[in-house]
Amino acid sequence: MRSTLPVFLLCSIPISTVLSLAASDWPQWRGPERSGISQETGLLKEWPKDGPRLVWKAAAIGSGYAAPAIVGDRIYALGNDGLENEFVQALAVKDGKRIWSARLGNVGNPKQQPNFPAARSTPTVHGEVLYALGSDGDLACVELGSGKVRWQKNLRTEFGGKPGEWAYAESPLVDGDAVVCTPGGSEATLVALNKRTGELIWKCALPEADQAAYASAIVFEGGGVKQYVQLLQKGLVGVEAKTGKFLWRYGKAVSRYGANIPTPVASGDSIYTAAAGTGGGTIKLKSKDGKIEPEQVYFESKLPAAIGGAVKVGNFLYGTTAQALLCLDFSTGQVKWEESALGPASLCYVDRRLYLHGENGEVALVEPAPESYREKGRFTPPDQPSHSDSMEKAWTYPVVANGRLYLRDHGTLWCYDLKAAPAP
Repeated sequence: MRSTLPVFLLCSIPISTVLSLAASDWPQWRGPERSGISQETGLLKEWPKDGPRLVWKAAAIGSGYAAPAIVGDRIYALGNDGLENEFVQALAVKDGKRIWSARLGNVGNPKQQPNFPAARSTPTVHGEVLYALGSDGDLACVELGSGKVRWQKNLRTEFGGKPGEWAYAESPLVDGDAVVCTPGGSEATLVALNKRTGELIWKCALPEADQAAYASAIVFEGGGVKQYVQLLQKGLVGVEAKTGKFLWRYGKAVSRYGANIPTPVASGDSIYTAAAGTGGGTIKLKSKDGKIEPEQVYFESKLPAAIGGAVKVGNFLYGTTAQALLCLDFSTGQVKWEESALGPASLCYVDRRLYLHGENGEVALVEPAPESYREKGRFTPPDQPSHSDSMEKAWTYPVVANGRLYLRDHGTLWCYDLKAAPAP
């Protein structure tokens, strides 16, 4: 995600960013490739009884469900203080203390039903800046060193944006010179902006004028075309990356709760997509008569569709339903096993292990294997925050970066040491 920078720019960037260009960072939503996977190694393969060592706990980072991005010795995360101050902030990896904070705007859709107004998006770190999207549609390009806002747009006012009931939750995608995001609505359902200036490159007004949902776009090569794939309120769509031209739609993945949340998982020529209360499955893209059409491979109501997303490890997909963790054959959809584990959970895959953060607040380490469920540790972070009611859960995705595990629940962030002890 980061490229070599001219020497004259280096003085404006935190030295930690410069030194960490080859490190095991987590610079955006779901990791380096938006797949929920990191290539980091050298981590504990099994946890002690009480879990890995707690390095620190920060309890004043603002409210919200936003997972952090980690680059070098800084943590970047959104939060909110009340309903009129949503912000992006930089924290120190060593102790979780705040370095700077930049206001984005108000919290979006404050009268939601059910009512969970809060910051939701992960910032995307790219070069010497980050891109952050507030829940009310405030998109900002912010300098890493100072927290200064270089440019800012509002998806509602400038593009006629229409978010869903729970406001904007997307994490901006940076691809080449473009920042891609999803205002929703009939005017500019998806847009690409110049990452340096914020000026419009293209806008795509989709035929159904979908509201923005709560997933984040991915880059995908399919049907011979580079495209951006995004899950909207009325289904999964693909648009041409170069022009924003609408290419195709798959309408099966539509949540019966109005909550299209999990980011699609792409592998080869296939895409797995899911929606809460409806199910999940894969499609392949086919070129026919000069057009691209999605072809359903399988779709089942009992496949992973929970808020916490899914990851593909080898030939198998791992994700949770509202009741259990599942392992299934990615090609066929055949379920290999089902285990109650933590119930619904968010997850990532690092160094041959799955990291699960349950909606109940528990955390588990699992060795992925199609033969059986193999748990390698479980614990509950201390001093869990209170929730507004029984419907509110620990929804934030786990993040692993540079030998540490980061867990968030509302205004609390925990940091754990995952490094295996060196052999004698």
